[in-house]
Amino acid sequence: MDLQLDQLRALDAAITEGTFDAAARRLSVTPSAISQRIKTLEDAAGRILVRRTKPVRATESGLAVLRLARQIELLAGDTARELGDELSKGPTRVPIAVNADSLETWVMSALGRGPSGVCFEIHREDEEHTTGLLRDGTVMAAITATARPVQGCKVERLGAMRYRPVASPEFARTWFGDGATTAGAYAAAPVVLFDRKDDLQDRLLRRRSRKPLDPPRHYVPSSTGFAAAVRLGLGWGMLPDLQTEDDLAAGRLVPIDPGVVIDVPLYWQQWRVHSPALSAVAATIADAAADALR
Repeated sequence: MDLQLDQLRALDAAITEGTFDAAARRLSVTPSAISQRIKTLEDAAGRILVRRTKPVRATESGLAVLRLARQIELLAGDTARELGDELSKGPTRVPIAVNADSLETWVMSALGRGPSGVCFEIHREDEEHTTGLLRDGTVMAAITATARPVQGCKVERLGAMRYRPVASPEFARTWFGDGATTAGAYAAAPVVLFDRKDDLQDRLLRRRSRKPLDPPRHYVPSSTGFAAAVRLGLGWGMLPDLQTEDDLAAGRLVPIDPGVVIDVPLYWQQWRVHSPALSAVAATIADAAADALR
């Protein structure tokens, strides 16, 4: 296939921005130029690469070409900087998938110490599902709970986040007043979950009962809001030690099942390409994880 750089950039811009008009503004060309470049790219590939919907979406074949386009753009940016062409090339865009709790507790401070000349695009996703964003080329790297590398990626273990079940003191007295962390108590006590992908609380429920337990559930899709909901007594929840140290010390939260913890291993997966910018980001994340994680 004869794939031209301007065609690959048009594909990347269209998928990233969502429309041909927005892609044209990003590349300083006309929408018809974007359409023509993508059509020529499709002719070269011999298949449809883009669904011309709103927003524009890549087909399965388009995702494979999109990954190539973004890898070439990353390497082109690195090469421009090596040649001293930082101003004309602009910053390197590094999209990363991060789970909400890591984003709330330790990742942002790491990125704040990251390399210059890099613009981050953070995609928040559950650590069990971030690999999907790597597969489809949406992100170059991800913090994930999956040790098995995605095809075309390499993986390094970062450490583990430790979670424990906590609640407000009043909630604990109401629902677990006698210290009974039995299946019956857990079946009745309301619980807070991040979203319907959040399995941490159900892991603990499965430890306490062989039968499925289905207590009243609150869904709060924000790491900060989740912790606030538990503090306010809406329910109990699994919170990371990194987020609860002050609350436990001040008595705003109490453990409801002392000694019970769940460690969630975290890994860094990134494209297997030689990129100084991406390697520098990986080193920054690894250093921060060594300080923050178990």
